[in-house]
Amino acid sequence: MSRSGQRSDLGDHLDPRQHSPEPSRTDEQEQAVSSLDRGSNPEGLSSPFHQRENDTQHRPADEPRTPYRDRECTYALRASEIRTLAELGTFRAVDADALAEFAYNGNHARMEQDLKNLARQSLIARRNIEGPQTDRTQILTLTKAGQRFLSRQNLVPKNRPIYHGFVKPKEARHDSSLYRVYQKVARKIVRDGGKNLRVALDFELKKNVYRDLAKLGDDKGHPERKSGIAQAHGLRVVNGRITVPDLQVEYETPEGDMARVNIELATKHYRPRQMEAKAQAGFSLYASSQDVDRLRRVLNDRELTAEILSI
Repeated sequence: MSRSGQRSDLGDHLDPRQHSPEPSRTDEQEQAVSSLDRGSNPEGLSSPFHQRENDTQHRPADEPRTPYRDRECTYALRASEIRTLAELGTFRAVDADALAEFAYNGNHARMEQDLKNLARQSLIARRNIEGPQTDRTQILTLTKAGQRFLSRQNLVPKNRPIYHGFVKPKEARHDSSLYRVYQKVARKIVRDGGKNLRVALDFELKKNVYRDLAKLGDDKGHPERKSGIAQAHGLRVVNGRITVPDLQVEYETPEGDMARVNIELATKHYRPRQMEAKAQAGFSLYASSQDVDRLRRVLNDRELTAEILSI
């Protein structure tokens, strides 16, 4: 975790997956779901739920919506709207401008049509958050109804958590920026021949690490065993602690091996010791343009050669 106030209790932020037998679907529904499946990733990558290149841009604005029956409700949704729900469920909070840029190929008008329909059906929520220099950021998230819909309709892989709801404003702003950072990292992975990308937020990583540490019982503090658990999750032990990034991207290399990239979105509130630990853990470090110079000075003062990239 890398917020200024670290959270250790994941109970309020992780939603258990609910599964039901997969309902029968129409041809239109099958087409929408298949567009979310993992596969070879085109340059038109937007998220782990890959769409065809420029798919959203080429679809007509009046594309008909398909009905999805979900217990007592019936939702009318386009394929692009389902993808948007999947994006929000994967990253918990997403900056609306970044969603327009990457998931809608810059077509803000088309995105706004989708968002209005999703909000009208109570599947998403929007919030404007004040930022530095009086700028405002619109952040999007799933509602509980949206989370339940994705889960019950089996619209994302069964082994993935689906997040919903806003956290604290500062954390929501930070978390929503991870979507943009992911795009930078994912595009490089794809250019280098990587495929089958999978995203894990710090919530999921911590949950899995804590689970495995608990299995060790009295040996959970044993350095070698702790290091073994860290390595199993693509992490490192720094100063006796397993250091967890904001976001981990797992993918298949051209050679067929599995690889991981650990991403940290640092802020000006990071203490020097925090920055040192993140750098020693081998994380790919990112920061907003206004914070980059300060954080680089922190690393230089500690004689660390890690690079900080601007988002």
